[in-house]
Amino acid sequence: MDGDRSEVQRLYDAVFSLSPRRGGGGGGGGLPTLTHIRWLQDILDGMKAADVGIDAGAGDGERSSSSSAFSSSDDERSPRGRRFIPAPALFTRITYVHIHECDDFSIGVFCFPAGATLPLHDHPQMVVLSKLLYGSMRVSSYDWVTAPCSGGPTKGGLAKVVAVDELREAPCKASVLFPRSGGNIHTLTAVTPCALLDVLAPPYAEDLGRPSTYISDTPIPSLPGFAVLEEARLPEDFRVVGAPYVGPELVVDMDLYDDD
Repeated sequence: MDGDRSEVQRLYDAVFSLSPRRGGGGGGGGLPTLTHIRWLQDILDGMKAADVGIDAGAGDGERSSSSSAFSSSDDERSPRGRRFIPAPALFTRITYVHIHECDDFSIGVFCFPAGATLPLHDHPQMVVLSKLLYGSMRVSSYDWVTAPCSGGPTKGGLAKVVAVDELREAPCKASVLFPRSGGNIHTLTAVTPCALLDVLAPPYAEDLGRPSTYISDTPIPSLPGFAVLEEARLPEDFRVVGAPYVGPELVVDMDLYDDD
């Protein structure tokens, strides 16, 4: 029954049903249609940090933080003594909580300490849905004016500004970016400790032409609202660390992997 499923299971099942190899989607290149995207946004809009095993503490009032790295509870609010990561206390640098990844999509959570920045980067040939679970962040983003030049050793080209230091505060609606619109190239800076649940369809895959590329931007004074973007090296002191997923158990449909 639908009522027995966890929120993260509902999300997985919905995204899985749209997988190209399942005959879902229907958009160009196997990407989800606008109708499907609105459906996924509705699911994401109902999700909270606790649904993915993160105790936001004072961030959203769901639960109180624990002094231990991983807390559990057997009270009535915590089914089956589920475990939680006390996020604000634990994450001292940007941390990625991996929930699931296959060839067609990935689900995970980026947890930020206050002041941390995810440098400007792109999402080639991808639709990305994001839900801010707690806290606040600022987003600056661009879209390519023309397809970036990829014939040379680096990627680059002309881009238009989509957002400049746009403030997002939880609770807020899930956002979506597309391969050519919606702010496909963005940088995120945490104003307060925060967490961002991401669904990438499809995920990064360098061998399939979807590498993770970090980018520098140079505004054009004579052309307000536009900038030249160029592939850039990742700052030497930048590092994303991983944390285990301790949320509700995810039941994965192995039919998707029969041909792997």
